[in-house]
Amino acid sequence: MQNQETIRSPKSALRRFAIAAVFRRFAAFLYVGQANWDYFRIHGVPEEKLFFAPHAIDNERFIGSADAAGDAAKAWRRSLGIPEDHLVVLFAAKFEEKKRPLDLLAAFAALGRDDVSLLFVGNGQLEEELRTRAGGARNLFFAPFQNQSEMPRSYAACDLFVLPSFGPGESWGLAVNEALCLARPVIVSDHVGCAADLVRHGQTGLVFPAGNVSALTEALRDALSDRERLREWGVAGREIVRNYDYAHATAGLERALEKVGSRK
Repeated sequence: MQNQETIRSPKSALRRFAIAAVFRRFAAFLYVGQANWDYFRIHGVPEEKLFFAPHAIDNERFIGSADAAGDAAKAWRRSLGIPEDHLVVLFAAKFEEKKRPLDLLAAFAALGRDDVSLLFVGNGQLEEELRTRAGGARNLFFAPFQNQSEMPRSYAACDLFVLPSFGPGESWGLAVNEALCLARPVIVSDHVGCAADLVRHGQTGLVFPAGNVSALTEALRDALSDRERLREWGVAGREIVRNYDYAHATAGLERALEKVGSRK
């Protein structure tokens, strides 16, 4: 989201004027979340032209698989060697710079909890560096890339999902939708697009400043300080993500089409 200095700059004002001129040619707009709504409003789109069509996953499949995924996750955790009584923090994404897995590794090391394990699931260009830096650290585990059919098990295996992305590339973060469908609380950076929609700070998880490892460490420390509260955050998150499904996306599209049709 643009800061006030950027919004007031002459160059930004000219750019907004040009975009607004283009937007005036359209009868309806689909917005996927709060940041998208703000973008359209900043560029002069009136509220009555905006229709909610959220970024969505197959909620029914993920939520419906929760029980089976939970049973499978217990066995998977044992096979990985994760102690049964440990809280598990999960990173499940590409091992690439914009996802910042190294930030999470550093924050976990600084956390210093003997009863918490960190599980990295995936692969990517940073895998070798990540494993090298991890060295022989205790309570740190790696699992290979999991296909979509296995992802519910991955989320069910954790107590907390973390997406610490940095930069403009994380326009939403559908992995957050997936984790919340499994009733898992989340920590995300403020560069993750869905943060304003799905991550209610202190209710479904926590949001920290992107790239700030100290802040991420404190977020981990806060979230992991209360097991029961973690479970409550996960349940609350699952209720919120129910509104981010294919049905709501379809309904938004239908309302937008009705708006367009009414202009003929």
